[in-house]
Amino acid sequence: MANSSPFWTFSLETYHRPGVPGACVTLQDRCGVDVNILLFCLFLAHSGRALNVADVAQMDGAMRDWRQLGVVKLREVRRFLKQTPEAFQGAQVEAFRERIKAVELEAERLQQEALFALRPLEAWGVASSPEVDVAQANLSAYAQWLNVVFSPQELAPLLVPRQIESQLS
Repeated sequence: MANSSPFWTFSLETYHRPGVPGACVTLQDRCGVDVNILLFCLFLAHSGRALNVADVAQMDGAMRDWRQLGVVKLREVRRFLKQTPEAFQGAQVEAFRERIKAVELEAERLQQEALFALRPLEAWGVASSPEVDVAQANLSAYAQWLNVVFSPQELAPLLVPRQIESQLS
């Protein structure tokens, strides 16, 4: 999409890695994760920025209303349309569900653009490396904020080092 942030590009690339979509949906459904915030934590790690719980709280607070009143409502409608009563099945209902899915994706993109614009990258957390360690720390800060525990199995696809992944492709 034109004029999209580097965060959106990073998210699309990350989401297409093996195991990432499943991990994101599992964390979303089991732990209440906002996948956009999860991906932003990874993006900031990729950018060399280690977050603390206060950073995550700020981004979550800034996104709460959009997520609850926009993204989540659209997701609920899309999921409902997958399990509609027999009288509401067929190509037209599926086409409608696909339009809702496209609107949901655009709502997610707009949320990501808003996250990216909250403050300059260098104003998030502190400079740190290596990326995989920073990603683990950022996701740990997010889990603390949510008061949940992410299992190592759930996080594994999200923490594959990019240089190793490119060698596997």
